[in-house]
Amino acid sequence: MAIDRKLLDVLCCPVTKHPVRPMTRDELQRLNEAIAGGGVRYLDDTPVEQPLDEGLITENEERVYRVDDGIPVMLEDRAIALRAAGLK
Repeated sequence: MAIDRKLLDVLCCPVTKHPVRPMTRDELQRLNEAIAGGGVRYLDDTPVEQPLDEGLITENEERVYRVDDGIPVMLEDRAIALRAAGLK
């Protein structure tokens, strides 16, 4: 399910205020492979256990926010830091 373009235009990272964009298939695949390997954690240090069907990535490509059932989960401690996951 694609995120509404108008919503995407106003969404930004709640911490850095960087705009976000939908992740590409390749980005999602790499992240989901890392999640399957057990090496990905949310910023609150809990492991990411479920792969992402959709995700929003910050413009600077440092954080990812999951999208569950078409709803962006834009909570600071539920962000995934790509650098910490070894993906940046």
